[in-house]
Amino acid sequence: MADIDSRTARRYARKAGDERPLKGYATVLGVFATVAGAVAGVARLTGRELPERPAVGDVALLAVATHKISRLLTKDAITSPIRAPFTEFEEAAGEAELNESPRGHGARHAVGELVTCPFCAGVWVAGGLATGLVFAPRLTRFGMGVAAAVAGSDFLHLAYDVAKRKASG
Repeated sequence: MADIDSRTARRYARKAGDERPLKGYATVLGVFATVAGAVAGVARLTGRELPERPAVGDVALLAVATHKISRLLTKDAITSPIRAPFTEFEEAAGEAELNESPRGHGARHAVGELVTCPFCAGVWVAGGLATGLVFAPRLTRFGMGVAAAVAGSDFLHLAYDVAKRKASG
């Protein structure tokens, strides 16, 4: 992956008419693989074992918590200082969310895409939470429960707003 030359990158992005920072993507992928490998190595060295089959409740909680945390990290106005080195503000997106676009080139642009895309960040968030379930399951389940409660609250706020508009209109 690290052997991607600029000619390959230009040919790859020709139809899109857009820069696709393949080397940056390769760097981000490399970081993810390195962290995942390190976590697996530490788990093995410390005798931590993965469950034979994840509990259905853990998977459901993991899904809801991953959804909320990835949106919080990639769209929330309050977390914009974390994204600012890699992004440019575009506009408010309603309900305390922002639209931002990646800036820069190479790895900076790739990280900008990662931190503005809840789908992309979701993989990292789920990986982090899964790691937490191996090394600190009680604390991780508690944190996932809090994130799931906030996600539920968000949906209730949105439903309340819809009901309020229907009642007055």
